[in-house]
Amino acid sequence: MWTCSSSIAQAASLAAPAPDRLLILGGTAEGRALAEAATARFGSSLTVISALAGRTRAPILPAGEVRIGGFGGADGLAAYLREERIDLLVDATHPYASRISAQASEAATRAGTRCLVLVRPAWQPVPGDRWIDVATVEEAVGAIPAEAERVFLTVGVRALAPFASRPDLWFLVRLVDEPPEPIPLAHHRLICARGPFAEADERALLKDHRIDCLVTRASGGDATAAKLAAARARGLPVVMVRRPPPPAGPSASSVEEALTWIEERLGKR
Repeated sequence: MWTCSSSIAQAASLAAPAPDRLLILGGTAEGRALAEAATARFGSSLTVISALAGRTRAPILPAGEVRIGGFGGADGLAAYLREERIDLLVDATHPYASRISAQASEAATRAGTRCLVLVRPAWQPVPGDRWIDVATVEEAVGAIPAEAERVFLTVGVRALAPFASRPDLWFLVRLVDEPPEPIPLAHHRLICARGPFAEADERALLKDHRIDCLVTRASGGDATAAKLAAARARGLPVVMVRRPPPPAGPSASSVEEALTWIEERLGKR
């Protein structure tokens, strides 16, 4: 009897289909939330793999499997999608990671993998805001009001170089991690911190450093939105760098929308 039952169980195991495989290009709060939600909703029927670029020290790890490090461009990612038999790809990278998003779209097309872009809604101005809309970081440098002397920069380490052309200004620079190279600004102070930030703390930061202008990107999300409310409360101008356009193809603006897309593609309904 034991042999018969074991054989039946073994046959059932062999007949069970392998779980579908989802790759999330993450590193964002949305990527982590999607990994957790997909793991909880689909269970063992879906293998969830999150890929992190590895640029942030001690990243918050998402649920499911985690891969850290780059793929080697579109060619490398396409090869990975094929070799790992990835069924679905969700690009949940930062809204300004345009190069990575373009590579993900190209790789998915090459590998025949269905792809979705999960992008959080951008911040929108409300009454009381003094936003100066610009298309690029380079435009932001010239858009800083003439009366500004002390500027709060939250544009990411890769976007700091253009501001080196303004030695007349003092900058407060906030990054998640200490940069590997010295910041190329003549007059500045660096602070390293990871959101979410409270509005009261952001107001105190602006006051203590006598900030008279904020330069940031329209990243969206709750984690760093408090700086906008603090700038509004103090009547400060905000130079807002517009987002690059996302790649063509399906997109979602929330984790729930992304889950619905996954569910429909995998036939789980």
